[in-house]
Amino acid sequence: MSNTLEERFTSALHNTARAWKAAVDRRLKYLGLSQASWTTIAAVAKAGQPMSQIELANRLGVEAATMVAMIDRLVKADLVAREASAQDRRVKFVVLTGAGTALYAKVRAEADAFRTEMLAKVDVQQLQIATELLEHLQGVTEAATT
Repeated sequence: MSNTLEERFTSALHNTARAWKAAVDRRLKYLGLSQASWTTIAAVAKAGQPMSQIELANRLGVEAATMVAMIDRLVKADLVAREASAQDRRVKFVVLTGAGTALYAKVRAEADAFRTEMLAKVDVQQLQIATELLEHLQGVTEAATT
């Protein structure tokens, strides 16, 4: 039985995302970070402003308890710190430490080099079309879940 185009698409989307993340993870292995650690550090760095633990959990698509445990490990490693909110003492913001910022620079350099290598093999017009399609699907999917 052959798969429909839609089934092939969703399979390719899932498998490519998983393979991409795994390849970056292999490339970052020398840093001694788990995939969950480096994606958390990258999310904090890319946010541009301190995020609460729950915002970070939502951005990464993990449960709050999972995020708390991850942040605990990153705090212990001196890669992130928790800062109390001035408006609500129950809210803790997650920020990178100096060591976390330095580590993110290495993560970013490796991820950028990997992206450049992989996308150099892709036609620019195909990349443009695929990017626009994925951005559109993300918007449609997010709208459907609200």
